[in-house]
Order: sequence, then C-alpha cells, then structure tokens
Amino acid sequence: MTHDHRMTVQAPTPQEQVQLDALYRDFEAGHMVPLWTEIGDLMPEAPASAAVPFVWEWGNLLPLAERAGELVPVGRGGERRAIALANPGLGGRPYATPTLWCAIQYLGGHEVAPEHRHSQNAFRFVVEGEGVWTVVNGDPVRMSRGDFLLTPGWNFHGHHNETDQPMAWIDGLDIPFVHYTDTAFFEFGIDRVTDESTPQYSRGERLWCHPGLRPLSGLVNTVSSPIGAYRWEHTDAALTEQLAIEDEGYPATVEPGHAAVRFVNPTTGGDVMPTIRAEFHRFRPGAQTRTTREVGSSVYQVFEGRGRFVLNGEVRVVEKGDLVVVPSWTAWQIQAETGFDLFRFGDQPIVEKLNFHRTFVEGEEK
Repeated sequence: MTHDHRMTVQAPTPQEQVQLDALYRDFEAGHMVPLWTEIGDLMPEAPASAAVPFVWEWGNLLPLAERAGELVPVGRGGERRAIALANPGLGGRPYATPTLWCAIQYLGGHEVAPEHRHSQNAFRFVVEGEGVWTVVNGDPVRMSRGDFLLTPGWNFHGHHNETDQPMAWIDGLDIPFVHYTDTAFFEFGIDRVTDESTPQYSRGERLWCHPGLRPLSGLVNTVSSPIGAYRWEHTDAALTEQLAIEDEGYPATVEPGHAAVRFVNPTTGGDVMPTIRAEFHRFRPGAQTRTTREVGSSVYQVFEGRGRFVLNGEVRVVEKGDLVVVPSWTAWQIQAETGFDLFRFGDQPIVEKLNFHRTFVEGEEK
C-alpha cells in the first residue's frame, strides 16, 4: 500500500482569496517568494536538470569552425576562436551543462592566440591534428592527437601554430560553475606567447612523467596537476594492457571488454583539477555498460570507432569526433559497435566534495 503524504487543503473562501491575493502582491513587492509555491522545482524527488542529453556531430562542428577560421581573426578582444556547445535546454547560454563548458577551438596556420589567464580551470583534448604548442606559465607544450592537456586556473596560457595547416581541438572548462558562484577573474598577458620554442616534451613532463617516481623538488601537494600533457602513447598503452590482462584471465577492466583510466594529479592521486574529472574509456566491439544514473554531468568525445549512446531510452549512433552531453541523473548506456574509444570529462570533483554524489545502476540494489 502506498501512502500519499499530501494533505487535502480546502479551497479558500472568497474573502480569504482576496486576502491571499493581497499577500502575494506584497510578497512580490517586497522581493520575496513563498516556498510552498516553488517546492516542486526547488526540491524535486530526483535531479531534474534543465540541460538535455544531446549529440553534436563532428561532421557539422568542424566545417563551421573552418568557416570561422576564414572570417574571424584571433587576437585581443575575442581572444580565442572557440565555438561553445550550447545545450538546447539551457536557453541559449553557451553551456554544455549547468557546470561545464565545451568548445571546439580552431587555430589557423602560423596563427598565435595571445596569452591570458583566468580563474576558470581549462583543458584541451586533441581528436586529430598536430603542429600547435600551448604555452602554460612559460612552459611550451606540444599538442598532438590523443593528448590531454591542462591549463589550471590562473595559469597564463597562449597557443601558436608552427605549420601551414590549421588545427582544431576541444576545450573543456568550468565556466558555468565559476560564473554562477561569482568567482571569476581575468587578466591579459602578452600579445603573443612567452616562449615560441617547440620542444618535443615540456619541462613539466620531463620533471613529472616517470612512472612511480616523484621529484624531491616537488614534495608539496598542488591543487591541480603539475603535468601539462598526458600523452596518447601512455593512455593507449594502459588501455591496451588492461584488455590484454583480461584476455589472460586476470582482473584488470571495469566491466567485461571495457578498459578505462582516470587522469590524476600525481601529487595527491586525486583529480587533475579541483572542478573537472577526466577519463578515457576503451570498449571491445560488442561490449556495453549497464544502464546508469549518476549525480553530476559529463561530456564525451568519440576518439575512434563507432557505437551507441542510449540516453533516457533514446538511441544515438556516434562516431569519431562526435560530442555527447549527459546531464545529471540522465539514464545512460554505452554500446560499442566497433572498437570504441571515448574521452570523458565531468564535474564529479565538485559533486563529491559537497557529498552530493550518488549513483544508481539498473539491476543493483542501492
């Protein structure tokens, strides 16, 4: 038997209605809102994001970025030729979810995006191309296919393209969260970049990227990772070995045929930045996840292969470059048709720090 805890309320008398109307007018005049008229929106039984599940196809994004490259200059003022993904449920705001920003950035041959810094935490992920270096606090970092590159908050950064060919990548930031909490600062740097050299590996990588080894000069924990670039060769090797170990009959994957890694801050073992989590997932052909709901939102980019996202029961087929947004408490499942590689980022560090994290997997008791 179910119980309806709502009380039956008698309709007001005509005299009471006149008094109620006057009360509500006075609330409005006094810039007040009574909870009892808003509780369904403010306190839903489960998260009900205004953001909707959505897919942006790379085949549409890249040509539009190329057209912008022909028409829109890079330089002071606009700063970046970055085109944000605007979730259709968020009223035209340039947000992928209420906490996450995702954009395609496009830099033409020999162009320079000048240096600046801001409170917002940022990263780049490269689905194809090479020839651009991003300079973060004076350290030049090569950008190549499959690389995950960090620009933590308040680090000066700019980009320069050393080739004749344009290059596109995705940017991920916590802009909506920073905007909502009124915590943003911004500062211009120099009009080019502080170091136009093109080393194979940045100083941060040379210092920090040796497995299991921490420099004694870096024993103080840092809020964000000191690694500027997480290279594809390492990500690829880690995922390959997980599947190989699974083939040998030992536990290594998160689900059958599903290898996954999380990018971490080597000083803490935690997330790379305080507001953004990043992971990489690889599926064998035919592998799939269980249907899951979780508090917090994520954006995926298909790095290679073809598969399906089932989002609140709707099936979307996606392939290389496509971007998929999964708002908070959306029911999602991933199904691989071919070998299927996915980059993922999300706002889970915020949710977990506030102790709001919750996950529901269909078929499990929670």
